Amino acid sequence: MLSGLTLSAVALLMLAGVVLDWLLGEPRRFHPLVGFGRIAGLIEQQCNRGGAGVSSYLRGVIGWVLAVLPLVVLTGAALHAATQAHSLLGMALHALLLYFCIGLRSLRDHMLPIAAALAAGQLGLARELTSRIVSRDTARANDSDLAKAAVESTLENGNDAVFGTLFWFAVAGGPGALLFRLANTLDAMWGYRNARFLRYGWMAARTDDALNWIPARLTALSYMLLGDGRRARQCWRTQAAAWPSPNAGPVMSSGAGALGLALGGTAEYDGAVETRPPLGTGRPAEADDIGRAWRLVGRTTLLWIAVLGCLAILNERMPHA
Repeated sequence: MLSGLTLSAVALLMLAGVVLDWLLGEPRRFHPLVGFGRIAGLIEQQCNRGGAGVSSYLRGVIGWVLAVLPLVVLTGAALHAATQAHSLLGMALHALLLYFCIGLRSLRDHMLPIAAALAAGQLGLARELTSRIVSRDTARANDSDLAKAAVESTLENGNDAVFGTLFWFAVAGGPGALLFRLANTLDAMWGYRNARFLRYGWMAARTDDALNWIPARLTALSYMLLGDGRRARQCWRTQAAAWPSPNAGPVMSSGAGALGLALGGTAEYDGAVETRPPLGTGRPAEADDIGRAWRLVGRTTLLWIAVLGCLAILNERMPHA
């Protein structure tokens, strides 16, 4: 738990960060994670050179350390200094850092326009909007393909951009949320299984897997509790292991089952059609299901803020030695 703060304070700071995100959305001029991505790109250009082999893994470790640790350490030191100067200043900075790291409002702002375009029959616009948030090709995608891609992305980012950030904020405050999002960003940039990143990106992929292991399963549990629980549990149990990612599998299979949708299957990447394992059961995704998926993520956020708040109340009422 966040050092020096009560459980009640952590719950209030978490709520404050989520409220800031909801009211303000993403920073329009300069988003810290966008700036970090540029820095990480420059580091990769310098570190990811030379032949294959063990040295490629080592360069990936060095690149990860150079990109992440200085920012996390400096942020932690700044927060400590601010807290020493005035406790309220330190608390405000923790909430502000959570605001910069979490992506609940951003998820809504990226996904719901896709649903609106599909509902209005604007297939070209829906393809363009979807291409901004997924890596698959959308030039020949139909309505169902786009709805499926948006729902899958919403469910996965419900963990990566929202709940995982909240979890690590509860564990280690602003620096914890920052560490998680930086690691997640590097995995998105470097965690590919291709010639360029297979070895260099190993550190980024494995670190993200480790940091995501508990949050992903709590997210999957939340989807199960807040949707069609029986179907979500069955899909999680039978489908998660077949998915390439050890953490995306539980999250997306449980989420698809909770919504009663059949996701996964074929998608086009770099001009080639790939068949991925099935996710969920039921009917294919439609435009309205994008909003349903986002509301599931929103309810998950509220659920865990409420859980933390209830734990804080119980903790205060318990007798302490």
